Amino acid sequence: MWRELRPAVVVLVVLTAVTGLAYPLAITGLAQALFPRQANGSLTEEGGRVVGSALIGQTFTSPRYFHGRPSATTGSDPADPSKTVPQPYNAANSMGSNLGPSNKALIDRVAADVAALKTENPNAPVPVDLVTASGSGLDPDISPEAAFFQVPRVAKARGLPEDQVRRVVEDHVQDRSFGLLGEPHVNVLALNMALDQTAAR
Repeated sequence: MWRELRPAVVVLVVLTAVTGLAYPLAITGLAQALFPRQANGSLTEEGGRVVGSALIGQTFTSPRYFHGRPSATTGSDPADPSKTVPQPYNAANSMGSNLGPSNKALIDRVAADVAALKTENPNAPVPVDLVTASGSGLDPDISPEAAFFQVPRVAKARGLPEDQVRRVVEDHVQDRSFGLLGEPHVNVLALNMALDQTAAR
């Protein structure tokens, strides 16, 4: 009987060692050697402390900052763990709202967001990504149109000329990867950090 079982046990041990230990360790070592920043979560630091990740959005509520997309992520209610409450950009619970375009709650929320944004910049159409959440709820980027739409509010709140704020946005527009993949976008965290540095100068 052992003669029949032995090949299976040997294959199990060898494959476990190769695919469960050697391969993950080799890939982790290569990633740390070749792409350390990306392998560690593309963390962004300022003044020696981590302020966020280039891959996960975060909430900016002050009018002095550019705002990202709405986030539909949720988390456990601290008062009642059996319930969930909205927790924007909760990386532990990536999700969309799953509300369809005919859902009244979604329609009312989008209409309220559009009305609020129109008070900031009444002369421009509201970009769709400023009122709709991404499928993950963690999107750190907005379209260039969404960034330019917010320029008047940010410039007014900071007491800066609109042209100066617009130039900061232009400097942070990232084109399609290899000129083909994806859409032009602006990383909100990087843009806000650059804006702080511009204001400080």
